[in-house]
Amino acid sequence: MKSRGWYPSRPLAALIGLGMCNHIVLSGTRVTVSLDALSMGASPAIVGMLMALFALLPMLLGIGVGRLADRIGVRRPMVWGSIGCVVGGALPAIVPGLASLFVSASLIGFAFILFQVPAQQATGEIGAPEERSANFGWLALGYALSGLLGPLIAGFAIDSVGYRWAFAVLATIALVPAFGARRAELPAVHPHASAKRGGAGFDLLRIPVLRRLFIINGLFAVGWDLHTIFVPIYGNQVGLSASQIGMILASFAAATFFVRLALPWVARRGNEASMLMVALVCAGTVFLAFPFLKSALALGVLSFVLGFALGAGQPIVLSMLHANAPPGRVGETVGMRMSLMQSMAVAVPLVFGALGSSIGILPVFWGVGVCLGTGGYYAKRSR
Repeated sequence: MKSRGWYPSRPLAALIGLGMCNHIVLSGTRVTVSLDALSMGASPAIVGMLMALFALLPMLLGIGVGRLADRIGVRRPMVWGSIGCVVGGALPAIVPGLASLFVSASLIGFAFILFQVPAQQATGEIGAPEERSANFGWLALGYALSGLLGPLIAGFAIDSVGYRWAFAVLATIALVPAFGARRAELPAVHPHASAKRGGAGFDLLRIPVLRRLFIINGLFAVGWDLHTIFVPIYGNQVGLSASQIGMILASFAAATFFVRLALPWVARRGNEASMLMVALVCAGTVFLAFPFLKSALALGVLSFVLGFALGAGQPIVLSMLHANAPPGRVGETVGMRMSLMQSMAVAVPLVFGALGSSIGILPVFWGVGVCLGTGGYYAKRSR
């Protein structure tokens, strides 16, 4: 099951394809649920609650899902998660209504994590250890593409055939991994019956290298979420048009795509810890520079550089977590990373939104820039 450098091996390509199908369902359902709720007269607060439900169960149960994969292997959780995406997508098509949307959002959020954690664990087992960063780069590249396709499919389906059929289309896409994961050529991830069953998994934080990697991963997540939230606000403050702000955000997305396309080549020629250090320092510098620039072109260039830094960082963190996880606890380690990321997805908008309202946006940019730059020190120590 060796990876091939500039293109993924057959098992990795199959795993990425299955994951993309479920990710299309997740990203497409986010759009469909929110628009369907608004069409029923739901308030923005209700829509916000629905969006939070996609992250709530993954935040609470990510570690448990990882332990499950450690105990019974990766195939069955991946199949169960895919079936959950089918059911979660089909429910609002069969029983329309706001209550169905709440159940669907909760179920699809949990079902995707039930697939995603063992899928990431399996990705780390394909090929040689030195190929992990490249493999995770391919996986991230596939999800970048499916993150684009999901909203597009949902939007065209809603305009063409309505909300109920849009949910049905998304549920049909999830049938591919629901059946495909049963027969896919997966790596030999041996179940560990002795894997931990109780506790919160926080003993993993006592391992210095894992603790540093979790901190680094949190910094990348903060940078990503903050850019998404505050760039439109800052652009509006300096008088940019909606199209200009959209182009700035698009430059960030384009950079994450291109850096993940190049990552299989770069990862073979660079040290992972050094790459993380460079990525964090670059990201921190961008946030420090943001408040000094006001033109759309300059901000677009900064966003492109930031996309390169943040887009490269997360696949490398996944590779290093896989390499340094305790025996029999790889899935639990990946699950804890997922839980922490979902926690950040809930906390960052609330905390930094409040800070931005009270002290202004510029101190927030500078504070995050300093934190990201300082994080390069932790990355260097993870060598």
